[in-house]
Amino acid sequence: MNVLYLCHRFPYPPKRGGKIRPFNMIRHLHEAGLRVTVCSLARSVAEAEEGAGIAPHCTAFEMGHVREPLQYARMVARLPLVTPSSMGYFHSPELARKVRHLLATQRWDLIFVHCSSVAPYVEHVTGVPKILDFGDMDSQKWLEYANYKPFPLSLGYTLEGTKMLWAEKRLARRFDLCTATTRAEWQTLDGYATGAATDWFPNGVDANFFSPTDGAYDADTISFIGRMDYYPNQECMARFCKDVWPLLKQRRPALKLLVVGADPSPEMRALGRIPGVTVTGSVRDVRPYIRGSALMVAPLAIARGTQNKILEAMAMGVPVVTSPAAAGGVDAEAERHFLVADSPDEIARAVLRIVENPSERARLAVAGRDRMLTNHAWPRSMQRLDAIIERCRQSYAARQPQTLGNTA
Repeated sequence: MNVLYLCHRFPYPPKRGGKIRPFNMIRHLHEAGLRVTVCSLARSVAEAEEGAGIAPHCTAFEMGHVREPLQYARMVARLPLVTPSSMGYFHSPELARKVRHLLATQRWDLIFVHCSSVAPYVEHVTGVPKILDFGDMDSQKWLEYANYKPFPLSLGYTLEGTKMLWAEKRLARRFDLCTATTRAEWQTLDGYATGAATDWFPNGVDANFFSPTDGAYDADTISFIGRMDYYPNQECMARFCKDVWPLLKQRRPALKLLVVGADPSPEMRALGRIPGVTVTGSVRDVRPYIRGSALMVAPLAIARGTQNKILEAMAMGVPVVTSPAAAGGVDAEAERHFLVADSPDEIARAVLRIVENPSERARLAVAGRDRMLTNHAWPRSMQRLDAIIERCRQSYAARQPQTLGNTA
């Protein structure tokens, strides 16, 4: 079975959220004996060189090489159009040519697209069953951003969210089956009432890689892990340091906060001047920082889909204090597997509950990892993916007109 697989970020190495989900899909399909050709974008020579490491996990791959300034120009050019500007960022004439060539010269049994931003490359293709994995519903993210941006930026985000919502509905109608990452995102997608078949399958976590060690940790250290050029992470940490950190320091003066993640903005680096706060920037391996913490905080106000940082911490046996918004993307129960808090006072109490109570920390550590092993394991998620692909192919075949040779 030949599969043409498109995704918006080149899926190797799988070091960030936008790469982890597609990589695990591609690897699974390849190991199952399918012939998978991967098509995606490379934004630099370094990314292209690293990306070539995907070769053992697929049959072939194609890259569209793009440069950031030109991609931003493509975004600006779409401002007066109905097409979402963010889709301009993921458009590559080179990749479009390569996809057209592949479609013209090979026979495909399935086209699989991860992320609506690259769906336009194949939206008009017919004669092949097609699946669009939205992952997260990007329109809702843009509309949420508008609530946190000052005027007139808020108008821009509202416009982009509205355009993206229209595009998501249009694209859903052009694919045979559409999926999302979480039940909540699936309900949003299904609520569009486009008539398209829909389903969902969760993100997993590599519980062997993200595993506990000897259990040693510093009771006076908490951590936050995530790319610090990503606005939801920036908003989260700015708010946490302003509203929650003073409450924690008042109760526990020796407490330390590690903000670990690549490419912190100047505003994020400035958080490092707050007593007890360290902003590390990029690190070779985030695991020692998480494992050495009493807990990881992830009280994000803007959180669509699954926060991989939460899965990874729980898989390592490190308790998590998170927000209702972020908790919705994790198949786990509040109080039983992790703690969920909203207001600054609630977040501070949840953090102190763990750092001041070793037995409570131990309980959450065990329960959280066990939940990841059962409900967020990649093999289980990929079983759902296999069933979704089979459902799509059977439904597609049933809609095809019967030939004379098949009617006897």
